[in-house]
Amino acid sequence: MKIQKTFDYGKFKNIGGNRIKNLSHINRLKASMSENYLFTVILVNENFEIIDGQHRFHVIQELNLPLYYVVKEGYSLNEVHLLNQNAKNWTNEDYLQGYCDLGYDDYLKFKLFKKTYKLTVSNCLSLLTSGGKENTAQLFKEGKLKINDYNLASANIEKILSLNVYYEGVRRRTFISSMLKLFKNDNFSFDVFVNKLKRQPTALVDCVNVETTIELIEKIYNNKNRNKVNLRF
Repeated sequence: MKIQKTFDYGKFKNIGGNRIKNLSHINRLKASMSENYLFTVILVNENFEIIDGQHRFHVIQELNLPLYYVVKEGYSLNEVHLLNQNAKNWTNEDYLQGYCDLGYDDYLKFKLFKKTYKLTVSNCLSLLTSGGKENTAQLFKEGKLKINDYNLASANIEKILSLNVYYEGVRRRTFISSMLKLFKNDNFSFDVFVNKLKRQPTALVDCVNVETTIELIEKIYNNKNRNKVNLRF
Protein backbone atom coordinates (compact mmCIF):
# COMPACT_ATOMS: atom_id res chain seq x y z
CA MET A 1 0.00 0.00 0.00
CA LYS A 2 1.27 3.45 -0.93
CA ILE A 3 1.58 6.07 1.81
CA GLN A 4 0.50 9.50 0.57
CA LYS A 5 0.93 12.96 2.09
CA THR A 6 -1.38 15.97 1.90
CA PHE A 7 -2.54 19.19 3.55
CA ASP A 8 -5.89 19.00 1.73
CA TYR A 9 -7.99 18.00 4.75
CA GLY A 10 -11.27 18.91 3.07
CA LYS A 11 -11.50 15.77 0.98
CA PHE A 12 -11.60 13.50 4.04
CA LYS A 13 -14.77 12.68 5.96
CA ASN A 14 -15.99 10.55 8.82
CA ILE A 15 -17.70 7.30 7.91
CA GLY A 16 -21.38 7.01 8.82
CA GLY A 17 -21.92 5.10 12.06
CA ASN A 18 -18.47 5.72 13.49
CA ARG A 19 -18.34 6.51 17.18
CA ILE A 20 -18.68 10.02 18.56
CA LYS A 21 -15.36 11.80 19.01
CA ASN A 22 -13.86 11.58 22.48
CA LEU A 23 -12.88 15.13 23.44
CA SER A 24 -10.58 14.07 26.27
CA HIS A 25 -8.72 11.76 23.88
CA ILE A 26 -8.47 14.57 21.31
CA ASN A 27 -7.03 16.93 23.93
CA ARG A 28 -4.42 14.35 24.97
CA LEU A 29 -3.42 13.81 21.33
CA LYS A 30 -3.26 17.55 20.73
CA ALA A 31 -0.91 18.09 23.66
CA SER A 32 1.31 15.24 22.51
CA MET A 33 1.36 16.17 18.81
CA SER A 34 2.00 19.84 19.55
CA GLU A 35 5.14 18.89 21.43
CA ASN A 36 6.36 16.07 19.20
CA TYR A 37 4.59 15.06 15.99
CA LEU A 38 5.57 11.45 15.43
CA PHE A 39 4.90 9.80 12.09
CA THR A 40 1.38 8.34 11.93
CA VAL A 41 -0.81 7.07 9.09
CA ILE A 42 -4.58 7.45 8.64
CA LEU A 43 -6.44 4.62 6.90
CA VAL A 44 -9.21 5.63 4.47
CA ASN A 45 -11.32 3.97 1.76
CA GLU A 46 -11.67 5.02 -1.88
CA ASN A 47 -14.27 7.64 -0.86
CA PHE A 48 -11.81 9.17 1.62
CA GLU A 49 -13.98 8.04 4.52
CA ILE A 50 -11.77 7.58 7.58
CA ILE A 51 -11.58 3.92 8.58
CA ASP A 52 -8.94 4.30 11.29
CA GLY A 53 -7.60 7.48 12.85
CA GLN A 54 -10.50 9.93 13.11
CA HIS A 55 -9.17 11.41 16.38
CA ARG A 56 -5.67 11.80 14.96
CA PHE A 57 -7.11 13.35 11.80
CA HIS A 58 -9.01 15.93 13.88
CA VAL A 59 -5.83 17.00 15.70
CA ILE A 60 -3.65 16.98 12.56
CA GLN A 61 -6.16 19.24 10.82
CA GLU A 62 -6.43 21.57 13.80
CA LEU A 63 -2.64 21.89 14.11
CA ASN A 64 -2.16 22.16 10.31
CA LEU A 65 0.27 19.25 10.26
CA PRO A 66 1.06 17.06 7.24
CA LEU A 67 -1.44 14.21 6.91
CA TYR A 68 -0.12 10.80 5.91
CA TYR A 69 -2.73 8.35 4.69
CA VAL A 70 -3.25 5.01 2.97
CA VAL A 71 -6.23 4.18 0.73
CA LYS A 72 -7.75 0.73 1.12
CA GLU A 73 -10.55 0.19 -1.37
CA GLY A 74 -13.69 -1.60 -0.23
CA TYR A 75 -13.24 -0.87 3.47
CA SER A 76 -16.40 0.14 5.35
CA LEU A 77 -17.89 0.37 8.84
CA ASN A 78 -17.33 -3.36 9.32
CA GLU A 79 -13.56 -2.87 9.04
CA VAL A 80 -13.80 0.08 11.44
CA HIS A 81 -15.35 -2.26 14.01
CA LEU A 82 -12.85 -5.05 13.38
CA LEU A 83 -9.90 -2.69 13.78
CA ASN A 84 -11.26 -1.24 16.99
CA GLN A 85 -12.22 -4.64 18.41
CA ASN A 86 -8.60 -5.67 18.07
CA ALA A 87 -7.52 -2.42 19.72
CA LYS A 88 -10.19 -2.88 22.40
CA ASN A 89 -11.24 0.75 22.01
CA TRP A 90 -14.93 0.50 21.23
CA THR A 91 -17.52 0.23 23.99
CA ASN A 92 -21.08 -1.07 23.75
CA GLU A 93 -22.21 2.56 23.85
CA ASP A 94 -20.04 3.29 20.79
CA TYR A 95 -21.62 0.43 18.84
CA LEU A 96 -25.12 1.46 19.89
CA GLN A 97 -24.63 5.08 18.87
CA GLY A 98 -22.95 4.09 15.62
CA TYR A 99 -25.81 1.90 14.43
CA CYS A 100 -28.35 4.47 15.62
CA ASP A 101 -26.56 7.08 13.49
CA LEU A 102 -26.99 4.73 10.54
CA GLY A 103 -30.73 4.52 11.26
CA TYR A 104 -30.92 0.83 12.23
CA ASP A 105 -34.47 0.46 13.54
CA ASP A 106 -33.78 -2.21 16.18
CA TYR A 107 -30.91 -0.15 17.57
CA LEU A 108 -33.05 2.99 17.74
CA LYS A 109 -35.68 1.03 19.71
CA PHE A 110 -32.92 -0.43 21.87
CA LYS A 111 -31.58 3.04 22.68
CA LEU A 112 -35.07 4.27 23.59
CA PHE A 113 -35.62 1.24 25.85
CA LYS A 114 -32.24 1.74 27.52
CA LYS A 115 -32.91 5.44 28.14
CA THR A 116 -36.49 4.90 29.34
CA TYR A 117 -35.58 2.32 31.97
CA LYS A 118 -32.01 3.48 32.75
CA LEU A 119 -30.42 0.10 32.11
CA THR A 120 -27.06 -1.21 30.93
CA VAL A 121 -26.60 -2.59 27.42
CA SER A 122 -26.20 -6.11 28.86
CA ASN A 123 -29.51 -5.92 30.72
CA CYS A 124 -31.27 -4.54 27.66
CA LEU A 125 -29.91 -7.42 25.59
CA SER A 126 -31.30 -9.93 28.10
CA LEU A 127 -34.71 -8.27 28.11
CA LEU A 128 -35.09 -7.47 24.43
CA THR A 129 -33.77 -10.76 23.09
CA SER A 130 -35.74 -12.95 25.54
CA GLY A 131 -32.71 -13.91 27.56
CA GLY A 132 -30.41 -13.78 24.58
CA LYS A 133 -28.14 -16.37 23.04
CA GLU A 134 -24.49 -16.95 23.79
CA ASN A 135 -23.46 -14.85 20.80
CA THR A 136 -25.99 -12.05 21.35
CA ALA A 137 -23.31 -9.58 22.44
CA GLN A 138 -21.29 -10.30 19.29
CA LEU A 139 -24.34 -9.97 17.05
CA PHE A 140 -25.04 -6.62 18.74
CA LYS A 141 -21.54 -5.42 17.79
CA GLU A 142 -21.94 -6.66 14.21
CA GLY A 143 -25.16 -4.69 13.64
CA LYS A 144 -27.31 -7.84 13.62
CA LEU A 145 -29.42 -7.12 16.72
CA LYS A 146 -33.02 -8.35 16.44
CA ILE A 147 -35.56 -7.40 19.11
CA ASN A 148 -37.95 -10.26 19.82
CA ASP A 149 -40.86 -8.53 21.58
CA TYR A 150 -40.49 -4.90 22.66
CA ASN A 151 -43.85 -4.77 24.45
CA LEU A 152 -43.15 -7.93 26.43
CA ALA A 153 -39.72 -6.62 27.41
CA SER A 154 -41.31 -3.37 28.61
CA ALA A 155 -43.91 -5.25 30.63
CA ASN A 156 -41.24 -7.46 32.20
CA ILE A 157 -38.91 -4.64 33.21
CA GLU A 158 -41.78 -2.59 34.61
CA LYS A 159 -42.71 -5.53 36.85
CA ILE A 160 -39.10 -5.90 37.94
CA LEU A 161 -38.63 -2.19 38.65
CA SER A 162 -41.86 -2.09 40.66
CA LEU A 163 -40.06 -4.21 43.27
CA ASN A 164 -37.71 -1.34 44.13
CA VAL A 165 -39.85 -0.56 47.18
CA TYR A 166 -38.59 -3.84 48.64
CA TYR A 167 -35.14 -4.11 47.09
CA GLU A 168 -32.70 -1.45 45.83
CA GLY A 169 -30.88 -3.85 43.50
CA VAL A 170 -33.66 -4.30 40.95
CA ARG A 171 -31.36 -3.12 38.12
CA ARG A 172 -28.60 -5.58 38.97
CA ARG A 173 -27.89 -7.94 36.08
CA THR A 174 -28.13 -11.00 38.32
CA PHE A 175 -31.57 -10.00 39.60
CA ILE A 176 -32.97 -9.14 36.18
CA SER A 177 -31.69 -12.42 34.73
CA SER A 178 -33.25 -14.32 37.65
CA MET A 179 -36.63 -12.65 37.19
CA LEU A 180 -36.62 -13.29 33.45
CA LYS A 181 -36.01 -16.96 34.15
CA LEU A 182 -38.86 -17.04 36.68
CA PHE A 183 -41.27 -15.36 34.27
CA LYS A 184 -40.86 -18.44 32.06
CA ASN A 185 -41.59 -20.81 34.96
CA ASP A 186 -45.22 -21.97 35.04
CA ASN A 187 -44.98 -22.43 38.83
CA PHE A 188 -44.18 -18.75 39.37
CA SER A 189 -46.82 -16.04 39.84
CA PHE A 190 -45.55 -12.48 40.01
CA ASP A 191 -48.63 -11.35 41.95
CA VAL A 192 -48.11 -14.07 44.55
CA PHE A 193 -44.45 -13.04 44.85
CA VAL A 194 -45.40 -9.39 45.42
CA ASN A 195 -47.87 -10.37 48.15
CA LYS A 196 -45.16 -12.45 49.83
CA LEU A 197 -42.77 -9.49 49.70
CA LYS A 198 -45.35 -7.23 51.34
CA ARG A 199 -45.15 -9.52 54.37
CA GLN A 200 -41.34 -9.78 54.14
CA PRO A 201 -40.28 -6.34 52.89
CA THR A 202 -36.59 -6.77 53.77
CA ALA A 203 -36.14 -10.37 52.62
CA LEU A 204 -34.65 -9.62 49.20
CA VAL A 205 -30.89 -9.06 49.32
CA ASP A 206 -27.98 -9.16 46.85
CA CYS A 207 -26.89 -12.64 45.77
CA VAL A 208 -23.77 -13.71 43.93
CA ASN A 209 -25.45 -15.42 40.97
CA VAL A 210 -28.76 -16.38 39.36
CA GLU A 211 -28.94 -19.73 41.14
CA THR A 212 -28.69 -18.29 44.65
CA THR A 213 -31.05 -15.45 43.74
CA ILE A 214 -33.76 -17.87 42.61
CA GLU A 215 -33.13 -19.99 45.69
CA LEU A 216 -33.78 -16.92 47.88
CA ILE A 217 -36.89 -15.99 45.90
CA GLU A 218 -38.17 -19.54 46.27
CA LYS A 219 -37.70 -19.28 50.04
CA ILE A 220 -39.63 -15.99 50.13
CA TYR A 221 -42.31 -17.39 47.81
CA ASN A 222 -42.86 -20.49 49.98
CA ASN A 223 -42.92 -18.70 53.32
CA LYS A 224 -45.77 -20.18 55.44
CA ASN A 225 -46.90 -22.35 52.52
CA ARG A 226 -47.99 -25.89 53.32
CA ASN A 227 -47.37 -27.00 49.77
CA LYS A 228 -43.94 -25.83 48.72
CA VAL A 229 -43.40 -24.66 45.13
CA ASN A 230 -40.19 -25.54 43.33
CA LEU A 231 -38.91 -22.53 41.36
CA ARG A 232 -35.38 -23.75 40.75
CA PHE A 233 -36.17 -26.40 38.13
